[in-house]
Amino acid sequence: MKITAAITAVGGYVPPKILSNADLEKMVDTNDEWIRTRTGIVERHILDEPGKATSDLAVGAILPMLKKKGVDPAEIELIICGTVTGDYVFPATANVIADKIGAVNAWGYDVGAACSGFLFALVTGSRFIESGAHKKVLVVGADKMSAITDYTDRNTCVLFGDGAGCVLLEPSTDGMGIQDSITRVDGSGRDFLIQKAGGSMLPPSHQTVDQRLHYAYQEGKTVFKFAVTRMADVSYEIMERNQLQADDIAWLVPHQANLRIIDATADRMGLDKNKVMINIQKYGNTTSGTLPLCLWEWESQLKKGDNLILSSFGGGFTWGSIYLKWAYDTEA
Repeated sequence: MKITAAITAVGGYVPPKILSNADLEKMVDTNDEWIRTRTGIVERHILDEPGKATSDLAVGAILPMLKKKGVDPAEIELIICGTVTGDYVFPATANVIADKIGAVNAWGYDVGAACSGFLFALVTGSRFIESGAHKKVLVVGADKMSAITDYTDRNTCVLFGDGAGCVLLEPSTDGMGIQDSITRVDGSGRDFLIQKAGGSMLPPSHQTVDQRLHYAYQEGKTVFKFAVTRMADVSYEIMERNQLQADDIAWLVPHQANLRIIDATADRMGLDKNKVMINIQKYGNTTSGTLPLCLWEWESQLKKGDNLILSSFGGGFTWGSIYLKWAYDTEA
């Protein structure tokens, strides 16, 4: 009997503080209309509590999900966290999360794939379920992007927000869960979307701090061009590979980086806008948090057997797509 990895619960969290386009108008030379027309973003949430980090965003998503599902954190066997804003360079944020939620029997690690972090982590987590190694795998996407956003750079500061989402993966033998995935990287794209300092290439120094190299840097036009083609192509490719027509797909779950990229992906797939999960206007780009936050917000509309296509594109470059069958009705 074939075992597939099914999502059996989903959680999400955004911090209460809202940073609106109107707020940003007072900080940098920009305006609400410019931000809306180019990105689709109206506001984003910011974690501004002292002493709070990415792991705290994750905990805010995880604990209510486990409580609702009736799962003791001690039952979790593995935690994989997609993030580029880990609490520390080391230890892994997954380890910190395990401690904070009381997952005393779990092991875990972080996946650094920029905006594709959650998608790559989900593919990785599914393998541990499919192999029979584990029965309960927690996959998290969380980023405190405000920690690496330069609020004097009008090109990037309008884009990012803070947030986290998570899913519980469990074995399924009824054909539900993850059916197929395509994952890709192209490291030659690293110069166009990068945090230049803080790693072993440019360790922290007075110079790197003075040059503002510890913030996310992006060459917007280049990234946009790559993202539009790669994210749309990989979404279409996974449809073709699984003989799926637009009518077969209940929902596209796209990374929320830019409304124009989302629209281009839906167009390539031949999907109506009403089949596309879009919440970029409320949250901005939460990097690893976008996909699970969509699943969390739309959970009540998902039906068992629904065909979902998850799609992402991130710095580095990283991109990919997952085809999954939703495993449960929320009412049940």
